[in-house]
Amino acid sequence: MIPRYTPAAFSELWSNATRYATWLEVELAACDAMEVEGLVPRGTAASLRDKRLVLDPDRIDEIERVTRHDVIAFLTHVEELAGADARWLHRGMTSSDVLDTSLALLLVRATDELQARLDVLVEALVRRAREHARTPMIGRSHGIHAEPVTFGVVLAGHLAEMKRAQVRLRAARREIAVGKVAGAVGTYAHLSPALEERALAALGLRAETVSTQIVARDRHAAYFATLAVVAAGIERLATNVRHWQRTEVGEAEERFSVGQKGSSAMPHKRNPILSENLCGLARLVRAYALPALEDVALWHERDISHSSVERAIAPDATTTLAFMLERARSLVDGLVVYDARMQHNLERAGGLYFSEAVLLALVEKGMGRQEAYVLVQRNAMKAFHGEGSFQDNLAADPDVASRVDRAELGRLFDLGHALRYAEEIVERAIAEDAG
Repeated sequence: MIPRYTPAAFSELWSNATRYATWLEVELAACDAMEVEGLVPRGTAASLRDKRLVLDPDRIDEIERVTRHDVIAFLTHVEELAGADARWLHRGMTSSDVLDTSLALLLVRATDELQARLDVLVEALVRRAREHARTPMIGRSHGIHAEPVTFGVVLAGHLAEMKRAQVRLRAARREIAVGKVAGAVGTYAHLSPALEERALAALGLRAETVSTQIVARDRHAAYFATLAVVAAGIERLATNVRHWQRTEVGEAEERFSVGQKGSSAMPHKRNPILSENLCGLARLVRAYALPALEDVALWHERDISHSSVERAIAPDATTTLAFMLERARSLVDGLVVYDARMQHNLERAGGLYFSEAVLLALVEKGMGRQEAYVLVQRNAMKAFHGEGSFQDNLAADPDVASRVDRAELGRLFDLGHALRYAEEIVERAIAEDAG
């Protein structure tokens, strides 16, 4: 991912220096386990650690230009630095023992970073949802005025979605925290299951149940699909902000800081650039899920068609989502809410959003539902076209008045009654256990 969208922690995590250091971490954990089984001399791993090897990514790349094999280049460089003790590394192992196990470590660490950012976004949504639990606004379906909601209830919907994202990320972390030290086709020809378990436990990982030369890629597909779902949830929030900020709506907008400029041509512009950026980046994270799914079907015990894909999507998907989570938290924290405009937009509807309450009242008075529907609709459409207010039209309609008197009609047009459960909904979302 380009520097513009790369948090510093992810720049370091996916650097060549970290990648090779993680490979060495895996090799030394395996070496420790081999010492226990008497496959390599006792003290080998400790001796290598004591040398405090400083790997040179440029030197490894230089060797790889000759070997055309990255793991061999890495091992060659380690032997250059460490001398004779390094010959015991990689005993009975295949390259994917190192590559897949180190990828699991990096994805676990990336997920911990993502989870921390998601937790902060959830906290921001909790604050804002509770703040606006009683702020009424018009609800919309198909982009058209429907029935009243509160802004807090709307934000609580996004909060609940992000809490589900927390659960999904934790599940994805568990599924991806799997490595292998099982040899060329996963049969432990020169190793053992006990050795593998010991080495991986030292790294905080579990062993793949049945590995081939690699860890099964359905795990990775599920992982990247999870990232895509989280990104889609952020996009839904950003899409709503973009709508609220439209001039014709004007109910909320992104914070516009001092000195900020919205357009090179039009000094008056205040554009939803953060939200639009989030929508664009969500497309990328979704796109990374597809090649991960394509990687599941590999030939026999392994081919290499997944490798090039993962070199790109692992850093890019995690980095992009990390940036999105940071930006979404900033968006929520800084969101400027115009409750007076929300009230104005409610009033523009002229009470039409109480149509269902009137419909139900007529049904309860003995009228058939479809007959009542036609009756309410005809009065609503008159108001829609500017022919009186909806409530006055209903009161003047003899078919309505014969069933529902004016006082009862007034009670049906009670906004407080319509929103009486708003705070309960918000608190339910806040109390929801994220696992």
